[in-house]
Amino acid sequence: MNNRKHIASYLVILCFGISGLKAQNTKLKAQDAKRNKIWFESPANALVKDAASGWESDPEWLKALPVGNGSLGAMVFGDVSHERIQLNEMTLWSGSMDEGDNPDAPKSLSKIRELLFEGKYKEATELTNKTQITKGKGSGSGNGANVPFGCFQTLGDLRLDFGSDKPYQNYYRELDLMTGIARTTFVQDGVKFTREVFASYPDQAIVIRLTADRPGAIQVALNLDRPERFETRVVDNKLQMSGTMDNGRGGDGMKYIAQVTPVLEGGKMSVQGKAIQIIGANAVTLIVTAKTNYKQEYPTFINANFEKEHNQIVAKAVTKTYPLLKKRHMEDFSSFMNRVDFRLGNAKNDQATNTLMANNVQSGNEQVLYPLYFQYGRYLLLSSSRDGGLPANLQGIWANKIQTPWNGDYHTDINVQMNYWPAEVANLSESHRPLMDLIASLVAPGQKTAKTQYQMSGWVLHPITNVWGYTSPGESASWGMHIGGGAWIAQHIWEHYSFTKDKVFLTKAYPILKEACLFYLDWLVADPKTGFLVSGPSPSPENSFKAPDGSVAQISMGPSHDQQVIYNLFNNTLKSAKIVGGEQDGFVKSVEAAKDKLARPTIGGDGRLMEWAHEFEEVEPAHRHLSHLFAFYPGNEITVNKTPELAKAVQKSLEKRGDDGVGWTYAWKIALWARLHNGDRALTMLNKQLRPTGDMNTKYDGGGGTYYNMFDACPPFQIDGNFGVIAGMAEMLLQSHEDFIELLPALPKDWTEGEVSGLKARGAVEVDMNWQGGKLKSAFVKAKYSTTCKIKYKERTIEVKLIPGKSVNLQKLL
Repeated sequence: MNNRKHIASYLVILCFGISGLKAQNTKLKAQDAKRNKIWFESPANALVKDAASGWESDPEWLKALPVGNGSLGAMVFGDVSHERIQLNEMTLWSGSMDEGDNPDAPKSLSKIRELLFEGKYKEATELTNKTQITKGKGSGSGNGANVPFGCFQTLGDLRLDFGSDKPYQNYYRELDLMTGIARTTFVQDGVKFTREVFASYPDQAIVIRLTADRPGAIQVALNLDRPERFETRVVDNKLQMSGTMDNGRGGDGMKYIAQVTPVLEGGKMSVQGKAIQIIGANAVTLIVTAKTNYKQEYPTFINANFEKEHNQIVAKAVTKTYPLLKKRHMEDFSSFMNRVDFRLGNAKNDQATNTLMANNVQSGNEQVLYPLYFQYGRYLLLSSSRDGGLPANLQGIWANKIQTPWNGDYHTDINVQMNYWPAEVANLSESHRPLMDLIASLVAPGQKTAKTQYQMSGWVLHPITNVWGYTSPGESASWGMHIGGGAWIAQHIWEHYSFTKDKVFLTKAYPILKEACLFYLDWLVADPKTGFLVSGPSPSPENSFKAPDGSVAQISMGPSHDQQVIYNLFNNTLKSAKIVGGEQDGFVKSVEAAKDKLARPTIGGDGRLMEWAHEFEEVEPAHRHLSHLFAFYPGNEITVNKTPELAKAVQKSLEKRGDDGVGWTYAWKIALWARLHNGDRALTMLNKQLRPTGDMNTKYDGGGGTYYNMFDACPPFQIDGNFGVIAGMAEMLLQSHEDFIELLPALPKDWTEGEVSGLKARGAVEVDMNWQGGKLKSAFVKAKYSTTCKIKYKERTIEVKLIPGKSVNLQKLL
């Protein structure tokens, strides 16, 4: 009897223990599920109608949560009573094709070079500004909404008026980075309301779902507007907005259409003027679609079938139930996001994101924040850059203005390249393709510019471009004569191949590399004193120096950045030629000869890597650009192992530049310090970038940081910081720019425990790692193709043979 009681008691305890363990596991799973979520306990709370005014006139927009499918974007505010869904369509631009090339420019080019070689910088600058800049209005000095260059603009706002200002409780909003769904929940008047928003790539629509836990509780009025050039009407119970953009010449430009199709479950729908009223619904699904008549096809850029294509998208989407729309979206989106997992320590995401960022200012080591920011960067890239669309611009796909900062264009002297630094290593290679399409689209207009502006072969690209194929110089020589844009952006062709080993792609892209080389073969001239080939007239992007003649100058002959990007182009083209079978022709021999004659990186008297061909005094020693360090990152001509003295010169240059900067400057510095194997210094830069700005009461002077919703603060918001930072973080964990793959090359001492899986190395190799106590504990690699590669960890290097798809344990490295 006593034994039975004892057994019974044991079983009760065992069952209770199992039940408690299950509850604990459920709690842990819930915490883990929250690990990759940005979440808040208050709405963005905004009803801002003046989206056309200053850059920061809409601060609540920087609290909203972004969704996107590469074509459509939305910012979700999460307001209870008056929700605002700010909309974007990736191709919605004002402006039109502009004739900015100057046919008189070639007449003065030789004279400008002669003056520069003679040290007459003031005269050379005056002649350059007189003869070499665009003959048009260029970018409008970054305000091009009403000039031909144009501007990426807001599509407008979908406004949801729920007709109640009653108090609410239990408010929560989140953005699930793994599923791409923004969710808001709250209780109002005893009813729990749930709203879900996502941008579906499979169905090319933004989907908004409104539900309540009480039947008939959904009441909402819908309206669509934008600050200018729109007409809203209701057509067949669908809310429709359309209009025509300004072409920059006082005429009509791009056409667009946007539509909201409500699908009701219960309730009634009525038309109230230019709005739709829904009353008494159990649930409502809003299918938001949009299309413009833009087509990325020089020189017409017109898609005459855009309305028909839009109607086909709507017709297909509305036939699907909400569960099916959601399932199709999640399967697609998660298939990309789940490729990479990243954890540090055992930290839980149990603080609202704004609190988490504020706490990191004090601790400098909120370990859940770093992987969250990393996955957010991947999320933003996937959301703003998908097959068939345009590449991510200065703001990705999200802009709330008519005059977007810097036109929301493509800056080719750092910004658009930085947008794609993480694409391959972060296992989002498909998101790289829109940039490849943009590069291909610039060849024809770039050939025209090369011929008209310089009477030279090949294609050329200056520091800015847009959707209209703009390749001309800018409106000021100080920045607009940057001639390295084509070489720099072409680096991404080789990088895409290097990570994917896609020979079909490289074969198609090789002519682009060849045509870029042809321009520089014509452009380069011999320095009369050294005999080396140099580029010019050209600036080191946006930086200035004090010339020997006493003037403050920007342009010179042989700025280091030009020399480095041209070398990189020549080198990548020669490697590509061997792969695609063009290594025997005369063109290849010409490139080889020119590459060998290029002026190369030089160390100055103070031990720094020289930014210009001569040791000029700097006007701004802590300048935000680091262009002369390109050869170290994102290039690989200079490395710690191959060229240690030059690497030391890079480090001295970084130290002189200091630790401050704008958002994208921090990103570049993180990557550079990582390449120097200094993880602690890279983490210092990372923490500077993660400092919250503005209303979070930690605003500071000196540039960049992070907004409430984790957008990069350049300021203003520029998405290159988000992307560049995570590229730098990847360099801290994995490097493959030499002839080996290096594991944990720049691990900060504070990141003592962690794991990462799914990072990509060059050679189409995928890497998984786990570390404890700051030391690698396990590592696995697998490749897409059969290959033999070297793997390095600390001082040990091994050679590994890889079979496609088979994971190999790197136990010998431990």
